[in-house]
Amino acid sequence: GILEKIRFYLMKKLLPDLEDRRKYHEEFASTTSFHGVHNIVHTQSKARRALWLLIVTGCLAIVIWQICNRFIYYFSWPTTTTVVVQYVEDVKFPAVTFCNLNRFQAHAVSNLKVIFLIWNFVSGILQKFAIEDKYSQELNDFLLGNQNFSIKDFTRKNGFYLNSSTLLECDFFGKPCYPQDFEQVFTEYGNCFTFNHNDLSARRVSLSGRGLHLLFDVQQDKFTDEPTLGYTDAGITFVIHSPQELPRFDGLGLLTPVGMHARVAIRQLKSIIQEYPWGECKPDVKLQYHKIYSTNGCLLECKARYIQDWCGCLPFILPGNGTECDLLKFYKCVYPAVYDIEIKGLCTVGTHNSTCPTPCEETDFPTTVTYSNFGGEKAIKYFSTKLKKSPDYIRQNLVRIEIKYHDLSYKITQQQKALTISELL
Repeated sequence: GILEKIRFYLMKKLLPDLEDRRKYHEEFASTTSFHGVHNIVHTQSKARRALWLLIVTGCLAIVIWQICNRFIYYFSWPTTTTVVVQYVEDVKFPAVTFCNLNRFQAHAVSNLKVIFLIWNFVSGILQKFAIEDKYSQELNDFLLGNQNFSIKDFTRKNGFYLNSSTLLECDFFGKPCYPQDFEQVFTEYGNCFTFNHNDLSARRVSLSGRGLHLLFDVQQDKFTDEPTLGYTDAGITFVIHSPQELPRFDGLGLLTPVGMHARVAIRQLKSIIQEYPWGECKPDVKLQYHKIYSTNGCLLECKARYIQDWCGCLPFILPGNGTECDLLKFYKCVYPAVYDIEIKGLCTVGTHNSTCPTPCEETDFPTTVTYSNFGGEKAIKYFSTKLKKSPDYIRQNLVRIEIKYHDLSYKITQQQKALTISELL
């Protein structure tokens, strides 16, 4: 009770009396810079006072609404996109990976057609591919009887090769290039070959010359494929990509059929994406076996980690340093594991919370391709004499490809914050 009396006595002393409080409020209303309050207090007319009260209250409500609206807008993480076209004197040339649509040497698979099935479920790691039940017994019988068989060594030895007989001409902006300027890489098309791999010579080009000019002989009499599995075309497929990235053919490869001349005009498009929550990129994501981050490289590394954990080995077409999987493990463990990864969504791509979010910076090479028949009658006769091949052979086996920049410029598409914190304040 004593403490309560002391508290009451102190509060009574501290609080000003009613008259002092009235004077204080009147003085505040007279001197404040809050517009309109002075008119509410000192205006004699009740109507004018009510009008001023309505105006001040309405303005205050509008101010509160505007502030809340700006905060709501800011926390919606808005962005704007700017497009800049930059013209330059020269520009770096991308990497180009070429594959023969006929993947294997005919003599090697003439009595071993199961190779096509084996390669399809091996490359199924890179692209979705389902083995039909009617082929499963044939595969199982072969794998049980050939457990030490290496599809990697077989493909490297008996797949498509690049030498002076398959690469008849190579010219890079007026300078000759040779098969040794290409690096072998495994894709879903077997042996493929990349020009300007890893950007070794930092090739910079101008508009002078014809660009990269190549003449291939696909040699349909030496290389073959299995039409019953859907491989019915003949020619060269290729993909244009950054030198630091692996080629990705799944839905992105360009095709030049035999007897055709493809003229490819490329542009360089650089995209810059904001980090989360404004965009979907995460700048702290790094890859272990790739120089630059890409969703394709991330997806391959993600699959490699899961397969190595589950199967105790690593498929040779995936990045990493693990023990190479033999064919039996491919069939019994790796292929079901890839199916499990797809079904459970263990390696996802796109949003910031996915396994492989979109890259913060990405360079693409949009292309425009035109085709014409390869050579006129004189050209056919010239190559027929030069190669000692019949005109029909020339039309059914030669492929000419010419790749150059459309112009010396690159386009930058940049995502930016529509409202920064300083602009909000």
